[in-house]
Amino acid sequence: MRRYLLCVLAAILLLVGNDLFAQEAPIRPGEPLNLEKAIDIGLKMNPAIMSYQYTMKAREAQLGQARAGYFPKVDGSAGFTRNFEVNNTRDPYYSALLDQYNQNVANVTLKQMIFDFWRTPTSVNISRLNVESSRLDIDNSMNTIANTVKSSYYGVLKAKRSREVNLEVVEQYAKHFRVAVVFFEAGKKPKYDVTKAELDLSNAKLNLIGAENDLKVAWVNLNNAMGIDGDAEYAIHDNLDFDRYGITLENALKAAYETRPDLKSLEAQRESAEKAVARAKQEYYPQLNGNAQYNFAGSQYPLGQGWYAGVALSVNLFDGLSTTNKVAEAQANKQSVDAKISAMKLQIMLDVKQAWLALIKARQTIETTNVQIRQATENLEIANLRYDAGLATPLEVTDATVTYSQAKLANINALFDYKVARANMEKAMGSR
Repeated sequence: MRRYLLCVLAAILLLVGNDLFAQEAPIRPGEPLNLEKAIDIGLKMNPAIMSYQYTMKAREAQLGQARAGYFPKVDGSAGFTRNFEVNNTRDPYYSALLDQYNQNVANVTLKQMIFDFWRTPTSVNISRLNVESSRLDIDNSMNTIANTVKSSYYGVLKAKRSREVNLEVVEQYAKHFRVAVVFFEAGKKPKYDVTKAELDLSNAKLNLIGAENDLKVAWVNLNNAMGIDGDAEYAIHDNLDFDRYGITLENALKAAYETRPDLKSLEAQRESAEKAVARAKQEYYPQLNGNAQYNFAGSQYPLGQGWYAGVALSVNLFDGLSTTNKVAEAQANKQSVDAKISAMKLQIMLDVKQAWLALIKARQTIETTNVQIRQATENLEIANLRYDAGLATPLEVTDATVTYSQAKLANINALFDYKVARANMEKAMGSR
């Protein structure tokens, strides 16, 4: 009975756990999925963004540390010392040290920076710029994830359409095979026609198997891009249609230079590096600090009390050239960021131009393949009619079917390339 109850309890927990998991899942298998929803899921679920978010939190904490320089610092301490007498010579100058007595000390110290020659404001500005750089890195990561989701989404549509074409070819060859068998049995066609039709049908089925596998891989890639572990399939919205993307190359480059978050992040880093050079040079200047302390001391209670306050000016006279080397380090870091910005601008130009050329090529290919599909469809219909009338050979039907399938697959690939090129152009301009 106990074993039965444990089994029932385990089954209930398993069902509850499955229900909770299903509730937490952003999308369930078979549910509708469009591109906007896929991108939204990817931005929420993909763990790659978390790394940048934690980096930003760390830099926000560094900003808080830099701002701490504006506030006073309060320290407290307390101690007890027992002094033991070994040989008391009654020397009047050392009696306080040699007598046996207890010593109790406690104090509270207040320190306040009065003027540090702009060290603290500069440090705050450096930290603020680093936070801004991290925020832009998050934006860039989100753009990258959105681009990956788009490519994977279109990859599923491409695989689905390719499978449909291969399935259509299988049906075409199956129909041709049945006709060849009828003609052979009626004595109108040789055995070769049947064998050739059967071979074409087998090859088409092999291509269909490959297309089915490509579709499964495409679903895995899409789920991975969305941050979902699995190969679930959804009721995906097919938007793999030609929609002319009207933008000039000049406007695309202008938008990219103005809005690319990775370039903006480097520009924030450069400004931070410039201020870091100024911060390193500020170590040459003095510092003015105020301090105050309230003391409790004595060998017996109640303890004596007293306090003092003062102002101190300190200056670095020689530190082994440490400040000089810090300045040199900061200047080198700034030059490094300058070089990265120059390289990033070249990369932006390359990204935009590559996407632009890919758009032109895909658009021209779509226009050409549309004509090819129309011609190949007519050619296939004529070949089938000629064969049904006993005027064509099996090779004519095979060639017409192959040409038809190649034209449709080329059109699907061109539509996919155009969509991906548009997604790459949007990413190159710094948008999602």
